[in-house]
Amino acid sequence: MEPQHQPTSCKTEDHHHHYLQNPSSSGSPHATNLPTPTCCKCGAPTPMAAPPPSFSDISPPPNYRPIRAPAINLPQNPNSQQAIILAPVPQPLSVPQISPPYHFQAPSKIIQSPDDLRRFHDSFPGKHFLGFVAALSDSIRAKKISDPCHESPTIATIVSILQTLIQWVDEIPPTKQAARYGNVSFRSWHERLSQTSDSLMLQFLPEHLHASTIEIVPYFTDSFGNPSRIDYGTGHETNFAAWLYCLARMGVIKEEDYPAVVARVFVKYLDLMRKLQLVYCLEPAGSHGVWGLDDYHFLPFIFGSSQLIGHKYMKPKSIHNDDIVENFSKEYLYISGIEFIKKVKKGPFSEHSPLLDDISGVPNWNKVNSGLLKMYKAEVLEKVPIMQHFLFGWLIKWE
Repeated sequence: MEPQHQPTSCKTEDHHHHYLQNPSSSGSPHATNLPTPTCCKCGAPTPMAAPPPSFSDISPPPNYRPIRAPAINLPQNPNSQQAIILAPVPQPLSVPQISPPYHFQAPSKIIQSPDDLRRFHDSFPGKHFLGFVAALSDSIRAKKISDPCHESPTIATIVSILQTLIQWVDEIPPTKQAARYGNVSFRSWHERLSQTSDSLMLQFLPEHLHASTIEIVPYFTDSFGNPSRIDYGTGHETNFAAWLYCLARMGVIKEEDYPAVVARVFVKYLDLMRKLQLVYCLEPAGSHGVWGLDDYHFLPFIFGSSQLIGHKYMKPKSIHNDDIVENFSKEYLYISGIEFIKKVKKGPFSEHSPLLDDISGVPNWNKVNSGLLKMYKAEVLEKVPIMQHFLFGWLIKWE
C-alpha cells in the first residue's frame, strides 16, 4: 500500500525536498506533498527520514551501480512481484555443443544497462544459460543427495579439486583483526587459487581442449568471491554456474552427469563457500538485507526445492520444524540452506528471513521450484549490479 502523503511546511525538512518531490505534482518544489515517515512495524509516526522513492521516468536509474547496491533493498514492489508471477517458468534446454575450429578467448564484462540485459536475455546464449540452470534443477527432482548417480572421472576430479580448495582454508588461517567482515587472509587464499587455476583445469580437460583455460579460468576464479572487497554473493555463484555451462558447451560435462553436478559438485562447492564465509567472514556482496532470499546464495534453494517435489511428508512449512531441519539437512539442499541461516542468524526466522518465511506458506514444492526459477531470472540475472560483472567470450557469446 502506498504511504499516505500529508502536506507539511516544516523548514527542517526542506533539505529533503529534492528527492521527496512528487513527480506528478506541479508548481514549486517547496509546495509539494511529503510522505510522513512511519514505522514499518506499527505504522506510527517516526522521526526517521523516509526512504527515497523508486526511480521515476523523470529520474531514471544510472547505467552503472556499484556491486554493493542491493538488488532488493526494500519490501518488494507489488508490480515486480506481479511481473514474476505472470512470467513463464524457465524450461530445461539442451546445451549446444561446440565443434572445431575452436576460438577460445579471454572473456570480458559487457553488460552496463537494462538494455544490455534485455539483449542478453533475448539472445541464444542467454536463453540457453538459463535453460541449463533449469535442466540442472530438473535432473535432481525427487532425489536425495546420497542417492546413487552416474559419476564420471571428470566429476570425481572436479570434486577432488574443490576438496583441495577446502584444505587450503585450513592451511591459510584467518588473520587476527578488529574488523567484523572481510578477513584479509582470504586474499592469500584467493591468490593461491589464481596462481594454480590453470593447472587445476588441466587435471580434467582433454588435451584438445587445453587451450580453453584462457576462457574458463576467469569464470572459475570469480566463483568464490572478490579478493579486494572480500565479499561474496549471487553474482559469484552465477559465475560458478557459468563455468559449469562452459564445461557442458565443450562436452566435458554431459547431460548424464547433471545429477552428479548438483549432488556431488555443487554440494562440495557449497561446503567450500560456507567454510570461506565463516572462516574469512566474507561480506555479503550487494546484500539484499532481510528482503533477499539469502545473504549469499540462490541456486541451492532452486535445486533443493526440486529435490523435495512429491515428498510424502516434507512440505514447504516443514522448515519451521527444527527436528526435520536437523535430520534432513544432509540430504536436501533447501533444508541445508535453512539450517545454515538458522545457525548464523539469531532471532525469529520471520524477521531475519521474511521471504523464505513467506515461501513456507506455498502449498507444494513444485510451485516453490517454479517460482524460484522465475525469481532467479528476475532478481539475479536481470539485475545490472549483479550482471555487470558477468563475462562473455566465445563459449558464452555476446550477441
